[in-house]
Amino acid sequence: MPQILIKASGRDHAGIAARLMGALRDARILDISQAVIHDLLTVCVLFEADDPTRFIAAVESAARDLDLRLESQVLPQEVPQPSSPRHPYALTLIADQGISAHALEEVMTKLASAGANIDRITRLSQGGFNCIEMKVSTAAPIPVVAFKAELLDIARRQGVDVGLQAEGLYRRAKRLVVFDMDSTLIRNEVIDELAREKGVFDEVSRITHEAMSGGLEFDESLRRRCAKLQGLAITAVEAVYDRLELSPGAEELILVLRKLGYKTALISGGFTFIAERLQKRLKMDFAYANQLEVRDGRLTGRVIPPIVNARRKAELVELLARDERISLEQVIAIGDGANDLLMLAKAGLGIAFNAKPSVSERADLSISQKSLLNVLHLLGLSTGDIQEALA
Repeated sequence: MPQILIKASGRDHAGIAARLMGALRDARILDISQAVIHDLLTVCVLFEADDPTRFIAAVESAARDLDLRLESQVLPQEVPQPSSPRHPYALTLIADQGISAHALEEVMTKLASAGANIDRITRLSQGGFNCIEMKVSTAAPIPVVAFKAELLDIARRQGVDVGLQAEGLYRRAKRLVVFDMDSTLIRNEVIDELAREKGVFDEVSRITHEAMSGGLEFDESLRRRCAKLQGLAITAVEAVYDRLELSPGAEELILVLRKLGYKTALISGGFTFIAERLQKRLKMDFAYANQLEVRDGRLTGRVIPPIVNARRKAELVELLARDERISLEQVIAIGDGANDLLMLAKAGLGIAFNAKPSVSERADLSISQKSLLNVLHLLGLSTGDIQEALA
């Protein structure tokens, strides 16, 4: 049978699709797509029929009554059908200040160079052009590591976040989200705040710098820094907790995750007396961190083993997933530092949040916008979905 493609466009109002389907009630519908942008509707229908002229006339009559512009064409019989399944991906663009046409052009050009077709574009943000999701597909798998590096370069130059994920069941079925604490769930570095209370901030900073330069392993660095805190009263620790700031969107993100049935965990190279308070405040399911020894109401400067280092973080992710009977593919890990890399790699989706370039380059996805709430857009949730959950 001949295949006919019609496209109707005009002001959106109730009943348009129903009237068009009425005109095509005896045809065989093959595909349909509809989009509304600022009350302007476009609906496309692909159908086949023995007598296309009769159906086109019926649709034209309906379009006149509905005040729609109509285009129609009979497709050639030799239109090729896809010979093999295509590889689907979801690409998310996020920009607090709005996504520019230049950024879109660069991303779309990069997709074209990889042989990717853009099948659908959906705006996830409301009130501003801050977040969109593209569903794309390719005949051959995208070389993800190299391609993500190129997208990250565009993201840095254009001031946007660009996340590419394989589209499939596990992207839409995450069940556990694991957070680093310092500079991720909270804006502060707790050990720096404790050092300020003790008056040894500069000494602790020098040890931190040496560790970041590769001169010290994390465990040794942590022991040396904690030793500088010897004698600090536990009341000072309480004062530090009181002035900690949650990262923007952290509280709302965890609230939405809880409502959607996700388990949440805090796995930190920081300290239990902060992590456990945050766990209780945010109603998280789990919290793991380093334990500082306390005697007579003061820190002794010792860390009680085992130290929660990079390796231990990854082990805890695996143990949590196993105990909760969750596939690692259904785990999201979010962090900002080199100490989080093994944890990010262990999870099905590792997200670098406002991280150093070396971490962003090795994570699955990277967020450089201010709010942690953008994590939900990477899962395909719209602003409307988020507001409904928060309500």
